Amino acid sequence: MGEIVFFDVETTVPLGGGKRFWMLEFGAILVCPKKLVEVDSYCTLIRPGDLSAVEPRRFSGITRDAVSIAPLFEEVADRIFDILNGRVWAGHNIQRFDCARIREAFADIGKPPPEPLGLIDSLSLLTQAFGNRAGNLKMATLASYFGLGQQKHRSLDDVRMNLEVLKHCATVLLLESSLPQTLRNQCNMVTRSRANYGKPCGEEASRKSPPTSISTQRVVPYKRERFGKVMDGAKVALASAQTSRPLHSLLRHSRSLLR
Repeated sequence: MGEIVFFDVETTVPLGGGKRFWMLEFGAILVCPKKLVEVDSYCTLIRPGDLSAVEPRRFSGITRDAVSIAPLFEEVADRIFDILNGRVWAGHNIQRFDCARIREAFADIGKPPPEPLGLIDSLSLLTQAFGNRAGNLKMATLASYFGLGQQKHRSLDDVRMNLEVLKHCATVLLLESSLPQTLRNQCNMVTRSRANYGKPCGEEASRKSPPTSISTQRVVPYKRERFGKVMDGAKVALASAQTSRPLHSLLRHSRSLLR
């Protein structure tokens, strides 16, 4: 298997019914497929063909002033071609969005675009394998679910977060595959019930929008004011386990704690 390149592009958002996206940033990391570790990286801001299309992006730090002094795409096209061409492409929703932006940018300068050896779209992959247990499968939602921090909407940060999200998802799926079927069914019921916040993942313009405020606090099965009572009940259960009928007593107290 060839090297995997995770990449992400940040773009303008078409306004007033327009359909043209201008690339503002390109970022990529080369990943060893055997160890899933980063071996190289590249990132650059890009000056768009229309500076007036650049709206303030406080959430990412990409400003009109910053891209106004950045190189044009044609100045970095050879470097981007070299890092993408003939490698396995990976990223979140790249099949519908990022790949199209790469083709458009190379078409603008009259050069053939790079071609992938293969394609790994983590959005499609997780939709099939991970389901809705983590919510709407936007990168910001997945990062919050796994406690990886807030998505920064900067290309290099996002591709590194994408890799970490995939590692976490793979670990969960691997562990779940070894659980007894009864426990697996219970896990699926719990994750489905807790994952119904947010709307289903839509167009890429929505994925590039500022991240919503999502709490990263773990769900606790007891209210704070009941936690002391639960601990007291647990002590009683353990003490009762030393009586003549320890198993019966422990089960009885366990049922009362779980109500």
